[in-house]
Amino acid sequence: MIHINEQRLESDLSYRFQYTSEFIGFVAEDVAAIHAAAPVLAPVVPLLVDAVYAQLQRYDATWRHFLPRQTGYEGAVPKALEEVTQDHEMIRFRKEHLARYLTALVSKPYDGKMVAYLDMVGKMHTSKAGAAELAVPLVQMNALLGFVADALTNTILSLCLERGQEIRTLRGFGKLLWLQNDLINRHYQQVTVPDAVA
Repeated sequence: MIHINEQRLESDLSYRFQYTSEFIGFVAEDVAAIHAAAPVLAPVVPLLVDAVYAQLQRYDATWRHFLPRQTGYEGAVPKALEEVTQDHEMIRFRKEHLARYLTALVSKPYDGKMVAYLDMVGKMHTSKAGAAELAVPLVQMNALLGFVADALTNTILSLCLERGQEIRTLRGFGKLLWLQNDLINRHYQQVTVPDAVA
């Protein structure tokens, strides 16, 4: 039986990612499958981004989070939710961020820098990073990640990959998105781990 320091899981990002990766079974072969998908996924990233933002715009509970000024955005800020359109400069700015995120998933090594980036993706949607008024409720983050997971699955299935590659790619992304989900959820909770299980 492998001993896990549960207190360290809450304080050491690298240790947490190593544990969850090992538990889920996210291994080098999964990373290789994700990276191998880059040439076929890269051309459809803009379509994925547009699909995500169209879904976000369908609900006021998700779209309202694009009304305040976004961190790093210097342009004009809309004054009303109706002004936040798909072609608004601030939405185009946010779409570029999502496109870079999706590109990073298929191109970057899964080292400490990438783990810190995935963790910041979770943190930046809370009041713990960036602007406090941009804190997105966890239910919206879970809904969004679920939509992204399904959109990625649908996209991969539409690429007509060789069956073995298709399976490896789907499984790799499935595991990766569960790891991302953990690195989102961790910023929404206050965990107290009993000393006895440290």
